This record gives sequence, C-alpha cells and structure tokens, in this order.
Amino acid sequence: MVSYLLKRIGYSILIVYGVITLIFMIFNALPGDPAQMMMGQRSDEKSLQIIRKDLGLDKPLSVQYLSYLNDLSPVSVHSTDTSSVFYFDREKYTSAAGLTIGRRVLAVKVPYLRRSYLTQKPVGETIRETLPNTFILAVLSMLVASVMGIGIGIGIAIKKGTWIDKTSLALCSMGMSLPSFFAAVLIGWLFAYVLGDITGLNLTGNLFEVDPYGNGTTLMLKNMILPVITLAIRPLSVVVQLTRNSLLEVFTQDYIRTAKAKGLSTRKVIMRHALKNSLNPVVGAISGWFASMMAGVVFVEYIFGWKGLGFVMVQALSGYDLPIVMGCVVTFSIIFVVVNLLTDICYGLLDPRVRLNG
Repeated sequence: MVSYLLKRIGYSILIVYGVITLIFMIFNALPGDPAQMMMGQRSDEKSLQIIRKDLGLDKPLSVQYLSYLNDLSPVSVHSTDTSSVFYFDREKYTSAAGLTIGRRVLAVKVPYLRRSYLTQKPVGETIRETLPNTFILAVLSMLVASVMGIGIGIGIAIKKGTWIDKTSLALCSMGMSLPSFFAAVLIGWLFAYVLGDITGLNLTGNLFEVDPYGNGTTLMLKNMILPVITLAIRPLSVVVQLTRNSLLEVFTQDYIRTAKAKGLSTRKVIMRHALKNSLNPVVGAISGWFASMMAGVVFVEYIFGWKGLGFVMVQALSGYDLPIVMGCVVTFSIIFVVVNLLTDICYGLLDPRVRLNG
C-alpha cells in the first residue's frame, strides 16, 4: 500500500508541475506589457523599466520560469543579494522560515502567487477570500446531485422498462449534453426574469449582500438556488444512470434472489443488500465530478454574479491580469489533482486489485 501511495503522489506532483509549466509558457507567450497596464497610458519609459525590473520581467524567460517555480514551491532556495530576482524578501513571503547558508537561504514558506497587476493585492489573499464561495457552490451542487440522483436511480431501476424509466433516461441524456454556461443563461432567464415575480429569485447575487440602509451584511441563501441547480444538472444525470445500471446488475446476483426468496420486501432487499454493493461506481463518479465542478463553475459564477474564484478569474481575463488568472488556474489544477488522488487512495483501500494493477 505504501508503494502504491508513493506512486500516486509522484504522478500527482508531475501533473501539477506540468500544468504550472504549461500555464507559464502560455501566458508569457501572450502579447501585452504588464508594466504598461500597471502604469496606464500616462507613463514614461523610465517608469516602465523600473516596474519591469521590480516584476523580474527584464530577465530572460528561463530565469523568470525558475523564479516562478521557486515562488510556488513550499521549499525554495533564495539569495541574500537584494538585487537578485531570487532575493528572500520576508515581507513578500508569508509564514516563512529561512536557514541562511552563506549567500543562500533555504526557505519553508506558503506558496507565493505574486501580486495582481491592477490592484497590487496579493493573489493568494484574493484566492483565500473567494475560494470558499466556490467551494460552497460545488459541495451543495454535488450534495443535491448525489441525494436526488441515487433516489431517482433507485426508483427507475424498480420501474425498469416502463414509461417512467424511458422518460427519465431520455431526460438524463439531455442533461448530460447540456453545457453549464447555456443552462445558466436558460435557467436564469426563465426563473429570475420571466418568472421572477413568482419565484422571487435574483439573476445575480452573492451569499452575503451589503444592506442598502447601512445595517451590515445580510445572508441571502436564495441567491444559491439558481447556480446550485445549474451546476447539479449534469452530475445528477450521471448519478441517476450509474445508480440505475449498477442496481440492475446487482439484481441479477444469486444473493439478491435468495433474499427475495426469503420473503423480504423490495425496499429491504434494496436498502440492506443491493444498494451498498452497487454504489462503488457512483462514489467514483461523484468524486470525479466534484473535482471537475470546481473548475467548471467559472462561467456559471460569472453569469449569476456569484463572487467566487471563477468570477474573479473571468474579470482578470478581461483585464489581462495574468497573476490572478495563473493563480486561479493553478489552484483549480491542484484541487483537481488532490481530489483524484484521494479517490485513487480510497479505491486502493477498498479494492486490493486496484493496488496490484496500479
């Protein structure tokens, strides 16, 4: 089990490294001058050179790449030379502890994601403020999709071959093929605009909203309804079909026929015997969808004005604020890799054959 775990962790580290490298190369190949963006139109060449030097943009691309990796790494090597791009600045690196060896500093720190070009705010601080909103949406959406999906899947498995079963499968196929951004526009238009007087729902809004009369902030749970429904549609469709098909396969097993022969009701057969043995593929699908959903909320958050990580990322793209965009992409990538790593570990614990094949 230890070798299996180390192998999976090694694969995960390589994937994160590959993503970071790809992100860095893509964004540094894009046209535009970050120094010009920071200074605005009224800027002189001397000021632009000072900004480029401060950001390390005057260095070769290879040096910028190594500096970026060094900033992201929790264990990094720095210089005591204040003019070096690798200088160990304690004001920049938070929660850092450094061991000085000659002119080098071995540091243990929180990964540094640079600063926003437009607001000069640390990217890490922006992510810490907005990631919980995204996490809330993803968790609630998966909870809705899991509970409803398993319940509906059990129901249509019992009604196999009936019009209820066929209609449900057709709707699930439609739900799986419906892009989230299109569903967001459609659901927002229907329930917040056309039926807004009846539903009382807002097209845009956040979890906490500032009271217009100066009474602090107000918790607005209803603002979560539309984005949660939108995000839950696709995983709900997958969970329904997986639960149905897995249950139907389990129903053919000998121990299920034996349980029925003993006179147990259909409900007891499903809850006591069939369901727990049919949820393995469902659990795998739920974990996978949760990881991808964390990255798929970008357009949904923007359409509904939900100020999460996706909303911030779209705004940063429109303003060419590359540190924010790169920080968001790296964060989404790490979440995706970590969730899939935990899923692989769970599979390895539950099924020894997975460890042997891995």
